[in-house]
Amino acid sequence: MPRIVSLIASATEIVCALGFEDHLVGRSHECDFPESVKRLPVCTEPKFAVEGSSRDIDRRVKTVLQDGLSVYRVHADLLKQLRPDVIVTQSHCEVCAVSQRDVERAVCDWLDARPNVVSLAPNALADVWNSVRQVAEALGACERGEEMIRGLEQRLSAIAERARALPARPTVAYVEWIDPLMAGGNWMPELIELAGGVNLFGEAGKHSPWMTWEELHRRDPDVIFVAPCGFELARTREEMAALTSRTDWPELGAVRAGRVYLADGNQYFNRPGPRLIESLEILAEVLHPEAFSFGHEGSGWRRL
Repeated sequence: MPRIVSLIASATEIVCALGFEDHLVGRSHECDFPESVKRLPVCTEPKFAVEGSSRDIDRRVKTVLQDGLSVYRVHADLLKQLRPDVIVTQSHCEVCAVSQRDVERAVCDWLDARPNVVSLAPNALADVWNSVRQVAEALGACERGEEMIRGLEQRLSAIAERARALPARPTVAYVEWIDPLMAGGNWMPELIELAGGVNLFGEAGKHSPWMTWEELHRRDPDVIFVAPCGFELARTREEMAALTSRTDWPELGAVRAGRVYLADGNQYFNRPGPRLIESLEILAEVLHPEAFSFGHEGSGWRRL
């Protein structure tokens, strides 16, 4: 059976959901679900300090990228020691996780059999299902992968069908980074529409775009949903002062209506894996509390 190293958190969740957790021999520094994978050797680390404010982190990441460097370091010696047959990484975003280029550099000097490097590129919701197929195929479990996809699609369709029948569709500003402001792209516009909302910023299948405070203020969404990439709930709440301290923050309709919500972006929305369905459930609860209740309040999201 294959020895697997997963260098992206969403792929680790896919591997485990397919029933191959016992074959994982290494992980990235961000792989933390299910909890049991934390026992595995950590094969990567960021090249920048992850502490500090949103603006501090943004500045550090941009500095590294401007120098033509990778944001993450792969521990090549450990990777070679673990002797993986399959390494799962991504080519979606250099900031989100270890890239295919990082992995290829780490294994380029191996003289014996090279591992199968599976590179995922989940730019939209359909690509997430394709990621499941890619991992399942690499592990010789295609039928299991298709069964998993059918189950996820059934759950998604059930929510979308109920949401379509609702009379109101609130406008939504999804905030993926607080300072500077960034909206959600990729699969997020799709999830918002499926949950019964009208997405105001970002396009399905395209990378998350920067936006200005003036744009947010002018479009005045019914709902502001904040789930920064890599941040959990407590960290997100700490960062909100960058928005709430603005003198015109109280003017926003979502603020006046008490419809500003914080979510655990790290565990849900930023991970293109099986728990995007839980992310959809969270959005449905927030946008239409009269119709949906999945029990995520307090753990997955909170009202500001």
